[in-house]
Amino acid sequence: MTNSALNCIIIDDSPTQRLSISKMIDRHPNLNLVETYPNGIVAQQDLISNKVHLVFLDIEMPISSGFDFLEELENMKGLKHKPQVILIASKADYALKAFDYTITDYLQKPINKQRFFVAVDRALKLKNQIAGASQEQPYILVNSNLQKVKVFLNEIKWVEALGDYIKIITSDKSLLVLSTMKDFLTKLPDNQFVRIHKSYIVNVVKIENFCSNSVEICNNKIPMSRSKKNELENILEHH
Repeated sequence: MTNSALNCIIIDDSPTQRLSISKMIDRHPNLNLVETYPNGIVAQQDLISNKVHLVFLDIEMPISSGFDFLEELENMKGLKHKPQVILIASKADYALKAFDYTITDYLQKPINKQRFFVAVDRALKLKNQIAGASQEQPYILVNSNLQKVKVFLNEIKWVEALGDYIKIITSDKSLLVLSTMKDFLTKLPDNQFVRIHKSYIVNVVKIENFCSNSVEICNNKIPMSRSKKNELENILEHH
């Protein structure tokens, strides 16, 4: 087991499925299987007492579903390190609902060995990213296309509302994320980002110029509510 290994557990009501995933874990040099559980309820105590990095979580379980477990995980008292989660299901119908939760990947049964290794590699990369975060520029993690994506704050140009989603525009890409503008704004430093319109949040350091009803970022004019002009001026003065 290498220093970058992930301690993992399996939560699945099927003994056959637990055995199948266990064998895949044994074949991966960077995984260490801690324990297997028939449901999430019995797994909770060990999550608190043991350092678990990764959970292979079945969605379809009779006592407590995988989604029920994810809800519990969000509010689990005494949990110092929240583990990554790879969801597992027998059909793709649950993929859309999975967007509501912070997961690393989504695997469909029967699990393909190569696809399993891809999911684990994502988890390993994310662990390394978090471990080195203290030496990097400030960033946030977002869920986009069923993947965790690191977004550096200084690369965000603006954020745009699109129905139930938001679109994050950065220096080199755009990301579609299931979120409200209000919730996403709470993740951003208020001295750098301001909501200038019901549909737009901007990075003030990216603003090239502005007038009473719009700002300009990289030659893109973004509408601004007139009531937001004073707030923007105040932030720019103290930036």
